[in-house]
Amino acid sequence: MEFDTEHESSPVSRRNLTQGAALTLAAALMPAPGAARTPQANTRNIKPRRLKEGDVVGLITPCGFLEQEGIDRAARNIEDLGVKVRLGKHVLARRGRYAGTVAQRLEDLHAMFADPEIDAIWAATGGSGGISLLPHIDYQLIRKHPKIFVGYSDVTCLHLAIHRQTRLVTFHGPVGISTFSDYSKKHLQAILMQPEREYAMSMAQENRAKGETAANYQVRTAKHGTAVGRLTGGNLSLVAALSGTPYAAELKGHILFLEDIGEAPYRIDRMMTQLDLSQGLKTSAALMLGIFEKCEAPENESSLTLNETLETHLDRSGVPAVTGYSIGHIAHQMTLPMGLTARLDTVAQTLTLLESAVL
Repeated sequence: MEFDTEHESSPVSRRNLTQGAALTLAAALMPAPGAARTPQANTRNIKPRRLKEGDVVGLITPCGFLEQEGIDRAARNIEDLGVKVRLGKHVLARRGRYAGTVAQRLEDLHAMFADPEIDAIWAATGGSGGISLLPHIDYQLIRKHPKIFVGYSDVTCLHLAIHRQTRLVTFHGPVGISTFSDYSKKHLQAILMQPEREYAMSMAQENRAKGETAANYQVRTAKHGTAVGRLTGGNLSLVAALSGTPYAAELKGHILFLEDIGEAPYRIDRMMTQLDLSQGLKTSAALMLGIFEKCEAPENESSLTLNETLETHLDRSGVPAVTGYSIGHIAHQMTLPMGLTARLDTVAQTLTLLESAVL
């Protein structure tokens, strides 16, 4: 995974804490030595309160950095949902390609969950570096103050870790600087603000139209069937990177959804194989692959195509398996509640949430 959204930002200088202050803050935020980090045995979900017009959304950058222009754009996109936006203290911090130090990013994440005036939390962008936060997150704080948390791309690692450690339902959906298309906005509002007992999502017509000329947008079914299971997954690079850790996606009995960008077919093959070796793709209830953008090998390179690579793994799994669904680094994307029970119907080409994701 090389890019954080369908739009990139250019780097500029950022304000930073002094080294001494950063070290002091880091010490204060890190969990005590020996703190338990094993997954919670309880499999019952914790659902956050629904988002209402006028609510306050905390905007943070837990992974890659953004310029002021990107932050402004993210705020406008989220405010267009009828809510207010409050920026994290370190939202413009930068350390290399990351949005500040681990301590700074943790401080904003923890502050937003702890603040009673904040009703939901949104990642402004993806990028890289989110994985460094995982062993230092105060999961008990999150469990005590459950809130809507939205993002995708590198934010995948935070979704998986938070759900494994707390069972909070979080939302794999557009980051703040994404293109909030009518399709994306419709699903965000329906799932976060107007919950129903059942909610069906079909493919975006814009993605279907693009599939007429772009092979990676074509909806393909490797194995037909209807499957019911809890949703898990996200960006393939991050899902694979967490294999074998306390924060890994749980595949058994789950509908595993995956997408990526900027990865060559041979790397996608390696990561899919890693997931298969670690838990077994055949143990999942179904495989639902999204749009893999910029993942074809160069024309002059001897390589399997993207579709050949993906279909090899889908065929071997033996479970209902599809690719080309409206998930990924694209303008028209679904919002998927992590850990929520859903039904995949490969014939109707729909994903139906079988319970509301918020209270």
